[in-house]
Amino acid sequence: MSPQTGRDVPDGMSPDARETWPSPELINSWLGDQDVDFEFRPGEDVAVHDDPDAVGKARLFRDVLGRFASGVTVVTTISNGEPVGMTCQSFSSVSLEPPLVVFIPAKSSRSWPLIQRSGRFCVNFLAADQATLSNTMASRGADKFGDVTWTPSAVTGSPILAGSLAHVDCTIHTVHEAGDHYVVIGRVVDLNTDELDADPLLFFQGKYRTTDAR
Repeated sequence: MSPQTGRDVPDGMSPDARETWPSPELINSWLGDQDVDFEFRPGEDVAVHDDPDAVGKARLFRDVLGRFASGVTVVTTISNGEPVGMTCQSFSSVSLEPPLVVFIPAKSSRSWPLIQRSGRFCVNFLAADQATLSNTMASRGADKFGDVTWTPSAVTGSPILAGSLAHVDCTIHTVHEAGDHYVVIGRVVDLNTDELDADPLLFFQGKYRTTDAR
């Protein structure tokens, strides 16, 4: 336990990750009234301000970043005995040795503080027919797992969502503050393919796409 913070560091989390833990007051302030908790890639959800010059720059930044198509994932964990999940577009591999991946939650994310405190997470790659699941996991104030079939991952116990293409099970390695987001590096402890023949769910220019989209 840290003498400065009085908080335990969960197994698998680098000690310097503790420095970015939000206070309970800040977590509560994030819960708010918003209905969507979709973790876009940084830049795609740029706030548009009143200043005309800022508006132009923000729109250009967002439009350009939106031209980069990506897969859609759901990042899950177990917190206080309950499943937690958030839809996340900002995921990528980082390193083979050691095996590392990254995802980038916004500071306003409701689910990220719960994931961080657990010290572990599982990234589920969504299939083309899972847009509804993506929307469910992006919602706030709902029982996200009420109608969702899942099984605990072998190592961390984080939810593996039925029908996903693959999953990557991780412990939190490091967390870095980056503007209005956190850069979360996860160390891969297990991974597997789940639906070998399914097509991926994609996100492009603010909309879901599939590999058959024209």
